[in-house]
Amino acid sequence: CHGNRKRVHPFLSVYCRFVLTSSPVMSDGKFITRAKISEHAERYEDMSDYMIQHMNQEETSVADTDNRNLLSVAFKNVVGAKRSSWRILSALKDQHKGKESEHVLADYTEKVVAELKNVCNTVLNLLEDIIKKVPSENTDALVFYQKMKGDYYRYLAEVAKDTERDEVLEKSSAAYESAKTESSKLPPTHPIRLGLALNFSVFYYEIKNEPQKACELAKEAFDDAIAELDKLQEDSYKDSTLIMQLLRDNLTLWTSDTAEVIGDEVEDN
Repeated sequence: CHGNRKRVHPFLSVYCRFVLTSSPVMSDGKFITRAKISEHAERYEDMSDYMIQHMNQEETSVADTDNRNLLSVAFKNVVGAKRSSWRILSALKDQHKGKESEHVLADYTEKVVAELKNVCNTVLNLLEDIIKKVPSENTDALVFYQKMKGDYYRYLAEVAKDTERDEVLEKSSAAYESAKTESSKLPPTHPIRLGLALNFSVFYYEIKNEPQKACELAKEAFDDAIAELDKLQEDSYKDSTLIMQLLRDNLTLWTSDTAEVIGDEVEDN
């Protein structure tokens, strides 16, 4: 009998495990279900499309932790791939300078930049609507989305030039500042507050070229969290301590002679 058993295709096996272990999401709507399946398949553009449709539904709770995390994961992977491509292409610039391939590289780089901008603007337009729907008493959700807004304007600032860069840089700073003001209502050890401090400090270091301000932000967040480490909630211990480690690593590198950023991103919580 055992020898005649039919083998199950690996994908079906994975899909069945997914459905069985996450059956509660089935009641959340078809878009959430499809987004989660897309995530398992690492098809993040599909995942982002499903999350846009889900977040645009009137009955969707935009403040829900699962909803905002899925939205963040989807777009972070989509934009992350395009940012990586842009950095690689930018690094090739000197190698192709003066050669026939210089114009080809420039054209292709512009194509990637256009795609990156399109993703960022899609997210930012969606965030404008989402933030209006977040209840004023839901501090962690407000900080989360304002931080996300600052992040995507920062990504635009990485590739923008001249007056366009000045404009998106200002918008990124304003979003981060708004999130920082709101985050004062959260405990210093809260992972969203710490994640904001990490990314805002990177904004000052990489985009505004103000290392002293970057270090001040990172150190303040780290010191405040250390002072209340004994109050850290068990369910957020892993996330919070990871971000604290990234803050400390950046501080160490930023104050050394050979400063490079590591941990310039954090998985949103």
